[in-house]
Amino acid sequence: MTSTRLAAGQALPGGQVSTRPLGEVDEQTAAVVDMVFLQLQAIFPAWRQAWPDDKALALAKRSWTKGLQASGIRTIEQVRFGIEQCRRSGSAFAPSIGQFVAWCLPTAQMLGLPEEETAWREAVQGCASLDSWRWSHEAVRLAAAAVGFWELRQGAGGADALRRRFGSAYAQLLRRLARDETLGEPMQALEWDGSRTAAERAERAGEQALQERLREQGLAEAGQGARAALLAKLGIKRGNHDA
Repeated sequence: MTSTRLAAGQALPGGQVSTRPLGEVDEQTAAVVDMVFLQLQAIFPAWRQAWPDDKALALAKRSWTKGLQASGIRTIEQVRFGIEQCRRSGSAFAPSIGQFVAWCLPTAQMLGLPEEETAWREAVQGCASLDSWRWSHEAVRLAAAAVGFWELRQGAGGADALRRRFGSAYAQLLRRLARDETLGEPMQALEWDGSRTAAERAERAGEQALQERLREQGLAEAGQGARAALLAKLGIKRGNHDA
């Protein structure tokens, strides 16, 4: 079997994208895994502590292939993030497959998006003026929508629970971007709504309709205490975008 190999220390080639999961045994899969291990051996001088002989190295490659496949890491570009983090680690010892997978997932900043805390603050502010708010990125809007614009406006369920749900949705969207997938509504949005009983969904819909009527009449006060507490926790002052 022929495969493209890199000399130790040579950078990974750009513009190469694998269309198959790394767990499939083909020439491109073997080449990708070989590239990763050549890079690891060049970066970490104590790599033999993890893989002392050829047998251990072969077993590790099979294990890493499965781990990368299970984590949805299928492209050279994703592996490139992990290799770069290896170089920055400063360690002499090779990482575990779990650590390498984590390093293959780029941060929001690497993808050109706001960090999670900044995105969360934007979601809390933007939900109050959906028609006029200019979102910094579609992923922020989708994550806010997954939590629920109504819930964010009302502070429903408490700030900590809303924050956790937003973080989970935002992380899903970042992973999709890292895999170059089309953005869509995070699964959390469907799971959250589906977890309510029919009575709870009806109550929520009725409360939303009531709040809109009260707002039109200038009488909307229900839920404002919870929202005020949420804004205060984030240190956000009420302004033009938070009527």
